[in-house]
Amino acid sequence: MARQLNYHDMHAVFTRFREIEPEPQGELHHVNAYTLLVAVALSAQATDAGVNKATGPLFARVDHPQKMLDLGEEALTEAIRTIGLYRNKARNVMKLSRILVEQYGGEVPSSRAALQSLPGVGRKTANVVLNMWFRQPAQAVDTHIFRIGNRTGIAPGRDVDVVERAIEDNVPAEFQLHAHHWLILHGRYICTARKPRCAVCPIFEWCQYEEKTQ
Repeated sequence: MARQLNYHDMHAVFTRFREIEPEPQGELHHVNAYTLLVAVALSAQATDAGVNKATGPLFARVDHPQKMLDLGEEALTEAIRTIGLYRNKARNVMKLSRILVEQYGGEVPSSRAALQSLPGVGRKTANVVLNMWFRQPAQAVDTHIFRIGNRTGIAPGRDVDVVERAIEDNVPAEFQLHAHHWLILHGRYICTARKPRCAVCPIFEWCQYEEKTQ
């Protein structure tokens, strides 16, 4: 586990990320808070590209929890069958859609606790929705961010909760809103799991990774 970067280096790292991509965007396609929630819930143990392929036709017809209930579980299951764990995910989407209609007037709540009470919605999913739709500086720690946090020294920690707190505690406030997107993109395209592309890494000079290549 790398040592925690100091404030000066953290500021330099995220300044560099911002210079490269001032307004980073999530890669899951959606049209509103509800479709974002569904897309993120479907993305567990699946790629964003795979989810987008399935939800493109789905979201063209279904963009509200009541429409999902009208569609029915059987049709939803068929629509997302290319996504891993699709049967269980379809059941959860139907359940959360009913709760949204019956308890929240069809609207997606902006509370982490309320989001996490929905079937199939964990802390990471809730944080993505809070960040991307409600513009809250919530940090959704996935496998990329966990790896990057520990490898670089940006947010070292032995589990996702510790890494999440490390980001919240150590990333300068001006970068909090976009921090998790910058880290995800860095993990997907530069600091990859098996063979990090250190030769083209924009934060090479601050990275604490002992095995980084020259």
